[in-house]
Order: sequence, then structure tokens, then C-alpha cells
Amino acid sequence: MDYHVDQIDRVIQNAISVMEDSKVQVFEICEAARRELHTLTHELESVLQETSETIDKVDRIERDYRLARIRLTEVSRDFVRYSEKDIKAAYEKATQLQLDLMVYREKEIYLKSRRDDLQLRVKNVEVSIERADTINLQMSVVLDYLSGDLTQVTRILESAKNRQLIGLKIILAQEDERKRIAREIHDGPAQSLANLALRTEIAERLLDTGDLEMIRGELIDLKAQIRIGLEEIRKIIFNLRPMALDDLGLVPTLRKFVQDFEEKTRIRAVFETSGKEKRLPSAMEAAMFRLAQEGFSNALKHAQSTFVSLELIYLENTVQMLIEDNGVGFQPDNLDSQSHTHFGLIGMKERVELLQGKIEIESTIGHGTIIKIHVPTKAEPRKELIAHGESNSGASH
Repeated sequence: MDYHVDQIDRVIQNAISVMEDSKVQVFEICEAARRELHTLTHELESVLQETSETIDKVDRIERDYRLARIRLTEVSRDFVRYSEKDIKAAYEKATQLQLDLMVYREKEIYLKSRRDDLQLRVKNVEVSIERADTINLQMSVVLDYLSGDLTQVTRILESAKNRQLIGLKIILAQEDERKRIAREIHDGPAQSLANLALRTEIAERLLDTGDLEMIRGELIDLKAQIRIGLEEIRKIIFNLRPMALDDLGLVPTLRKFVQDFEEKTRIRAVFETSGKEKRLPSAMEAAMFRLAQEGFSNALKHAQSTFVSLELIYLENTVQMLIEDNGVGFQPDNLDSQSHTHFGLIGMKERVELLQGKIEIESTIGHGTIIKIHVPTKAEPRKELIAHGESNSGASH
């Protein structure tokens, strides 16, 4: 036994050494990306400022050009009051303003194109940094496990491997969820607020022109943007923890989820219930809701389905959930060997195990998939359930 422990120790030490070197390299790549992001962000701010100034300049020149054309028309019609010199001066001024307007409009187009390019580059660099951070996090978690007491590592390998793997997945899921929330806020409400600030400035400038129709149009657009931003915030809150789940229960929450899924994806979705509806323990209702989310997410991302149904059946001592789609299907026998392509279903199996229930997956290539979940309503959920269920709130697999 000691000989095997020494062998394991050597393997682990080699793995730790390689991973530490790799972690340093990933960190350096991440830092280089952060420096690039800082440079791009600074350049983007400069371009945004210049774009705003150029837009103001174009507005002023357009206003002056309209006045110059009116002046030119006026002096050209009245030969009695105005001399040829006056007409020439008015013509030259209108011509110069027209040229200036063309130049600054071209500059505005260029700056807007440059702005869009920089915004895209910033987003791509942010994605690269996020991926590097995720890899760093995963490597740190694995290093923490590998750097522990060798006796504990051996015991994990012999008797508690599954429980430790679940713990590892919980930690990773929590960090992934934090990153997902940050990304949703950055791409949704944060962008909307930035756009609202810009539109507010435009509306403020329009007040000087006195053009009520343009002001009204900007305010209508502003109101629409605010509504979109509020809807994005509501969706983020719903994904974190649907308030209806605590207030109304599992059935109304699932019904709203299915309706929202159909509206968002344009995939036909149906929800049905049977049996006598009853409230379940809070952790169990949350876990059942996440199971439905994961099932629909898999149908959307992998099944290429055009129809998904969800049925909740209340029996005396159990609650059953049936998720069915008409997608491309797969071979359930290969589920464990292809865990990298069926991570969502693997996660669903783990959730059901935490609920002390059982899951059956029926699927044939070309004929869709049926997922049958049976959960005892009187069983005490294992203590990992709350952490595992809530850390993954709304996460896609």
C-alpha cells in the first residue's frame, strides 16, 4: 500500500508542477489581455469623445448651412437691395459651409465605424480574459485538491470520489454563475444605461434647436430603451431566483417559464399538470425548477427541436416530471462515455440523485428525447441540494 501511495504521490507532484507552470503562463496571457483591454478602452473613450464633438459640429454646420442657403436665396431675389458683391459673399459662404458639412459628415462616418470596431475588439478581449480567468479558476481548484494531504487523496479515490467531485462541481458552478451574472449585467443593463445616457444628451441638445418633432421622437426612443432595460433586469432577477417560486409555488413558476421560453425561442412549448397540486419543500421546488430549466436548455441547444413539452404529475408520495422534445435524439447508452457533449443531462442526473429520486432517459436518433423524473415528496433532500441547486441558478449546460 505504501508503494502505491508513493507512486500516487509522484504522479500528483508532477501534475502539480505542470499545472503551476501552466497557471503562470495563463496568468501572463491574462495580464497581457488586460493591458490590451486598458489601451483599447482608453482609445475607445477618446473616439467616443471625438465622435460626440463631431456630431455637435455637424449639427452646427447644418444649421449654419440652412441659414446661409436662406440668405443666398434672399439676396439673389432682391437685386435692388443687394449688390453683386453681397450675392457673391452669400454664395461663397454657402459653398464653404457645404464643403465643411461634407468633410465633417465623412469624419462622423469614419469615427462611428472606428467606434464600432473598437467596441467589438473590447468585447472580444473581455471574452478572452473571461475564458482565461475561468481556466485559472479551474486550475486553482484542482491544485487545491491535489495539494492536500495524500492520505485524504487516497481515501477520496477509494471511498468518496463521487461526493468530492460533486463538491468540485458546486464550486465551479458558483464561480461560473457569478461570471454569467456579471456578463449579463455588462451586456444588458450596463449597455442600456450607457445608451440611455447618450440618448439623454442628444435630447438635451435638441432642446436648443426647438424642433419639437425630433425631441418627441428622441423621448419615445428613450422610453422604449428604458422599458427594454427594465425587462432585461427582470429576466436576470427571474433567472437568479424566481420570486413566484416562493410566493406562488412550482406550478405557476413553471407555467410562466414555459411561456417565456416559447416567446423567446419561437419553439412551441406546452406545460400540463395532473394530480392534486401541493407545495413541496423550498429546496425541492427550486431543484425541480432547475431540472426543467436544464431540460429545456438541452432541447434548445442540442436537440434542434421545434416542440418541447413539460408535464408535472402529483402522486400521493411522489412527483413526476416529464420533458419531451421532437429533436434529433441520441444514444442514451453512450451518455456516460460522452459526458463532454451531454453535460446538462449529467447535471440533471446528479440533481435527481440529490433528491433521492430516479431519472429515465429515452431517446432514439431522429425521434426526439423523453426525460422521466421521479422524486419522492417525503424524502429529505441531501444537504448538497441547496448549494448545488442554487449555485447553478439559470446556468446553461
